[in-house]
Amino acid sequence: MIHTRITGTGSYLPGEPVGNQALIARHGLESSDEWIVDRTGIRSRHLAPMEITSSDLALEASRRALAAAGRSPADIDLVIVATSTPDYIFPSTATLLQSKLGIVNGAPAFDVQAVCSGFVYALTIAEKFIRSGSHRCALVVGAEVFSRIMDWTDRGTCVLFGDGAGAVVLEASEQPGLLASALHADGRHHGLLVVPGQVSSGQAIGDPFLRMDGQAVFKFAVRVLAEVGAEVLEKAGMTADQVDWLIPHQANIRILQATAKKLGIPMEKCIATVERHGNTSAASVPLALDEAVRSGCVQHGQHVLLEGVGGGFTWGAVLLKY
Repeated sequence: MIHTRITGTGSYLPGEPVGNQALIARHGLESSDEWIVDRTGIRSRHLAPMEITSSDLALEASRRALAAAGRSPADIDLVIVATSTPDYIFPSTATLLQSKLGIVNGAPAFDVQAVCSGFVYALTIAEKFIRSGSHRCALVVGAEVFSRIMDWTDRGTCVLFGDGAGAVVLEASEQPGLLASALHADGRHHGLLVVPGQVSSGQAIGDPFLRMDGQAVFKFAVRVLAEVGAEVLEKAGMTADQVDWLIPHQANIRILQATAKKLGIPMEKCIATVERHGNTSAASVPLALDEAVRSGCVQHGQHVLLEGVGGGFTWGAVLLKY
């Protein structure tokens, strides 16, 4: 039987961190560092310069993941990029990344758009490609420049998000790595978190900024993250006390705390990077995973539960043995 394992992780954050007070001063927001920290747990985030795109961030994260895996771009036979902020309408950010890495072997490359669940969706898709036997070495990336879709007059949303990228190399293996996964969506809730605009005839039609019903998102996110976490544990025949690390989507600290509590996993086992990264959407889970691996928290043989929830609404989880 063909299994899949993560063999390398990488991440990249653009520029210097921007603290709450600097963000408030830059945009004239009626807010304070205390207000933001109390409600979100966020103290800083990284914001990409205008000339830096999602594929640029993905490139740096991918290079680091490849180096960690001991692989070269020529070894990659599948590229999947999860992003809601692509460089262009088309071609896909994945093909741009493929070009920048110099992958010329004809490997398929495509984007996945599931907003903040995007990386979990992309990882699950890559696993199915590999387990089918059609591919052996995938590059899976989450990359975002959410600063491009922020309304900087809306303190309820603009303080939450940041830019960044995270990547993993996923390979065929004789030993189990990804143990169970589950993906879900319910389009009835699309209005809770949305950018209700589009490009038409050379103009932005509708509202080009992110809009969110914060309280409704909080309640929905905590419920489905707890449910899907329990679902994958049941699929794998495991219990919450066997999880070494929980890495949920880094939306805000209160969602992380509530999710961990519902799952019965102590916060000491929850990887939280939201304080320094903000919400980086599809990049948040691989960013947190890479940091946890490189810091020595996540070690080989440990069980890690990854979870994402995002606009759509979409949500999913992956349980893996690292």
